[in-house]
Amino acid sequence: MRVTQDDVDELVRGRIRAIRSARGWSLDQVAGRSGLSASTLSRIETGHRRIGLDQLTAIARALGASLDELVAPGSDEDVVIKPHRDEDRGVTTWVVQEESGPHGMTVAKIRLTRPAPRGPVDALRAHPGRDWFTVLSGTAELALGPRIVTVRTGQAASFSTMVPHAFGAVGGAAEILAIFDRPGEQTHLTE
Repeated sequence: MRVTQDDVDELVRGRIRAIRSARGWSLDQVAGRSGLSASTLSRIETGHRRIGLDQLTAIARALGASLDELVAPGSDEDVVIKPHRDEDRGVTTWVVQEESGPHGMTVAKIRLTRPAPRGPVDALRAHPGRDWFTVLSGTAELALGPRIVTVRTGQAASFSTMVPHAFGAVGGAAEILAIFDRPGEQTHLTE
């Protein structure tokens, strides 16, 4: 399917209107922030005026959005989150949100089907930072140094990742929602 300029214009107009509405801002409020008139913004949103790059930049800044957020092509890839399965470890991961940069955070839903690894502490991984997770269903276990900590549905755990650690499930599958800093993402999601 060939994407036309009209398709891109419609996508951008819709995103501008959606972001403005989600923030609860009127055309006048965005106009005041962007330096454009409310009339011009209205014509841009309704498709009665083409949007120039200088206007798009001003509108993006006024909305607190990046140009990429306004102009990135629409596809199912930015909506559908596909699982990554690691059968050897008994882990299925859905990366829900990923922030770039050295201090970015990653949010992931993880389905665990095997117990946490047992054995010598030096077989577990450690890295700088902190990890946090909450158990959505089932019972998870956290190997934290020599300890095994049980975390049940509705409970959460937060710990220093400088302590050697690993996740697992107890008595069947467990699903967790986890937040990892950059070193945690690299250790837990890309092993």
